[in-house]
This record gives sequence, C-alpha cells and structure tokens, in this order.
Amino acid sequence: MATKVGVIGSGQVAQVLAAGFHRYGYQVMLGARQSAKAEDAAHKAGAGIAAGNFAETAAFAQIVVLAVKGTAAEDAVRLIGAEQLAGKTVIDVSNPISDLPPVNGVLQFFTGPNESLMERLQKLAPAANFVKAFSCVGNAYMVDPKLPGGPPTMFLCGNSAAAKGEVIEALKKFGWDAADMGGVEAARAIEPLCILWCIPGFINNSWTHAFKLLRA
Repeated sequence: MATKVGVIGSGQVAQVLAAGFHRYGYQVMLGARQSAKAEDAAHKAGAGIAAGNFAETAAFAQIVVLAVKGTAAEDAVRLIGAEQLAGKTVIDVSNPISDLPPVNGVLQFFTGPNESLMERLQKLAPAANFVKAFSCVGNAYMVDPKLPGGPPTMFLCGNSAAAKGEVIEALKKFGWDAADMGGVEAARAIEPLCILWCIPGFINNSWTHAFKLLRA
C-alpha cells in the first residue's frame, strides 16, 4: 500500500512537493488552515491530490511535509498539535527568513548562529521525527532536478535514523544525491545554505543552480 504523505502549506513549494510525491507513487493530501484554500492549492498541484485542513492532513499522513513560510512554521506545528505528529516523520522544508529585506542580496534570518528553526520545531513536538530537507534549493529544482553536473546534493539532518531513511528514499526517487549531516543541530548549518543559494538570484537574477558535495 502506498505511503501517505500530508503536505502542510498552500504555496508553490507545497504544490511542487505534493505533485512530486504523487508522481512517485505516494498517496498525497495537501493541507491548509482553511479547507477551501487547500482545495485550490491541491487543484493547482494536479489531479489525484486530496485536500484538507491542518488536522485532517496530519491525521491522514504517515509522513508530514512542513512546507510553510519560516515565520509561520511554529504556529503551524502548534495548530496541528504535538500529539498529531508524535512518531511521524516530519520533513521540515522551512527556513527562518525574517520579514526584513535582503542586504546586498543576503537574506536576514530571525534565528542566531547557535540555533535553528528546526530545533525550535523539534522542541514544540518532541516526539515527532523532524528531518530537514528541500531547504537549500528553489522549488523549480526540488523534484527531478536536471543540471549539467549530474544529480545535485540535498543536505539533510535529524535525530531519527529511520525517518532520515524514509526521506533519503524519497530524495533518490526525486533525482537527488542525499548527504546526511547528522542530528538536529546540523540544521544550524543547513538552513543558512538558503542564504547562499539566493545570493546569485538577488544579485544576478540567476536561480538555475544547486549544491553538489564532491567526495574523494
């Protein structure tokens, strides 16, 4: 039976990932605060994707994908409820981007260097198995990235080896090389890759790139 994935969010990132999981054989529900908004986003994501509110989507899912703005991520986890996420793999796509404008192309974060947004989320739902992934590339390349240098690298981290295994399996289907950086604290290094990824875009309007880890 197909694994059930619940994508929390209604923007482009949520739609792209919902479509990607559906394409690769997962059962998918897309969830927003209001069911009507979720239905619109699910329609845009493609046929075969169900829609619901946060609670319905979290209850449906075996794997939850948190694909909301960083400023809304903590509220989303509170609204879903820690008990709804307990024991589940939660793919955290969010980045702690503040509402302040970039400075010379450099995004501003609302977290400091010795914390990460995912660590905050893990504290809000301590029994959930958070895995940081899909956070260091634009939505156009999240599924089936086609780049001249071959499969790019997606950096991930989290405290559960089993949860990371589920995410790595999905990443491979999506055409990624996965690099496990360890526990939740590694999100302090992964989240700022979003800043680095965006600089060429803001400065040169160049958004067609991804990171690659070279191994000897």
